[in-house]
Amino acid sequence: MIYQSTYQAARLIAPKVESIFATHLTAARESGEDDLAPLPTANVVESILDATFWASLRKEEGHSPKISLAFLPPHQAGNPLLFKNRLPLNPSVLTKLAPGIERAGIHLGIWIEDEELYIWGTTVSIPNFCFVVDVSEPGLLVIKHRRIYGFGKFTNIAVLKGDQVKMVDGNSTNLPDCPPMLLSLLDLTAPSYWNDSVNLLIQLAVSMRTHGRGGILLVVPTENANWLQSIIKPIQYYIQPSFSGLSKLLSQERKEASQIFWQTALKREVEHLAGLTAVDGATIITSRYELLAFGAKIGRAKGKDNIDELSFSEPIEGGSAVVIHPAKIGGTRHLSAAQFVHDQHDATALVASQDGHFTIYSWSSYQERVQAHRIDTLLL
Repeated sequence: MIYQSTYQAARLIAPKVESIFATHLTAARESGEDDLAPLPTANVVESILDATFWASLRKEEGHSPKISLAFLPPHQAGNPLLFKNRLPLNPSVLTKLAPGIERAGIHLGIWIEDEELYIWGTTVSIPNFCFVVDVSEPGLLVIKHRRIYGFGKFTNIAVLKGDQVKMVDGNSTNLPDCPPMLLSLLDLTAPSYWNDSVNLLIQLAVSMRTHGRGGILLVVPTENANWLQSIIKPIQYYIQPSFSGLSKLLSQERKEASQIFWQTALKREVEHLAGLTAVDGATIITSRYELLAFGAKIGRAKGKDNIDELSFSEPIEGGSAVVIHPAKIGGTRHLSAAQFVHDQHDATALVASQDGHFTIYSWSSYQERVQAHRIDTLLL
């Protein structure tokens, strides 16, 4: 190719990425799937990552690029916006184009002819297992693909931050009580629509992480109020009756003609609920997404021991579970969430840190202890 890569992490990871996409595409073809994206070969992966990485470190009128690149030919892009003249794939061009394509869901289309990569235009439609590279901050690249059923968040393959490479490891979920939310993020569950209960938790997690203030979301059973034993009284922002905006929306019958309006309303309710987690304290919802309280202070339930260990893991290569003290994961927010799940085994806690880390806490009957899964690598 004309463009020679100098980003060493791209060269290191490219063969692994090609192998992962080849496995996915082969399995999809054997199961009869169509509308499949082309295979990104190692040299294509390396060149796209290199150009994107160096572009991410530049600025255009004081702003860092926030871009998404997709590898596909124009004829697979639905209704693409096509440039009259092809543009070369290099950091300078990417930096100049970035201000016009930074909105979510817009991809720069990249293709290759005569061993040369070029930019052909933009698209909002990409095929299954399309190789995508996202940049949300300088030096941070996320390799992902569109889920085979097209619903929900894209599935992450790897995260590169400078010379640090994190490869997502789907084999890290072999335990029998792995949280459904983690399985869905790894694309290991049966097909699920973007508006089912698991994917709604993912949308809430993404929104919580986006506001950047940190927060705790506690999901408690609808059937009982045992969670109150682990909350310090009085609760400053107790909601009575419980707020059911999101819950009612989920129970509505939807006609195809009004689907887009329903999805817009759902996103608005998700943003509303996730926004409350920015208030100091915990936001508490039922498993049916009814809001019970926010700004709540967590305390150890009467008769319960202090939590002194949990199982911590991250779904990346080298991130196997280790038993540690919960204080080693984070500060007071993490410790209080772990204590809550230690006392309330039927609850789940989602914790966003101000530094961008995101952790799911749940009770493992198999291990008989709290398990913590750090999932920010999957939420990017």
